[in-house]
Amino acid sequence: MSKKEYVVARLEIKGKRFEVLVDPYKAYRFKEGEKISIEEVVVGDYIYKDAKKGLKASPNELKEVFGTDDIYKIAVEIIKNGELQLTAEQRRQLLELKRKQIVYTIAKSAVDPVTKTPIPPTRIEKAIEEAKVRIDLYKPVEAQVPDIVKAISKVLPIKIAKALLQIIVPADYATKASNQLMKLGEIKKSTWLADGSLLLEIEIPAGMQTEVIDKVNNLTRGTATVKVINVV
Repeated sequence: MSKKEYVVARLEIKGKRFEVLVDPYKAYRFKEGEKISIEEVVVGDYIYKDAKKGLKASPNELKEVFGTDDIYKIAVEIIKNGELQLTAEQRRQLLELKRKQIVYTIAKSAVDPVTKTPIPPTRIEKAIEEAKVRIDLYKPVEAQVPDIVKAISKVLPIKIAKALLQIIVPADYATKASNQLMKLGEIKKSTWLADGSLLLEIEIPAGMQTEVIDKVNNLTRGTATVKVINVV
């Protein structure tokens, strides 16, 4: 990344402005809660009052406002609670990333309320466009999903649901595959049958039925029996 791609993270606090130079994409991911070392996010060794003018904040000022003059501790607060001064292109790219995260989150749990089958992500994305949904760059995905589902329900029949799958794994694969199978969803029932096969009932987000069934088939080389018991 060239130096011109670094941006300012800015925080107004106690009537004063503090700024730090950051990698825009890493700073955004850090702000979103992703586990990234703050040392990777911050560019340079200073906290500024005005980065553009090169005006640095004094250690005394920093201690007065933040209780410390540790650059990285202060940078965390600035990034988490302040604003990223993104370029139009950076903002566009990050909004597109947020949109994809929202689409994936909805698709995991979304089904057609009539057929109870998963709704493809492409259809959800199209519905977001048709409903003219506004994506908030800084609002968490989980906090936006309920309102977005409500909005797109006007143009797309959709229901957020969970599916209960019954899986029977033959004895040849039951033991070796059991640990991985247990991670596929919430286990509602687990029973070893007399012939050594394993019967599981797993609850998963309804939109993940195809993905989970594919994983079961891969783990058991297609020998398992999978049945959808219910979608609610």
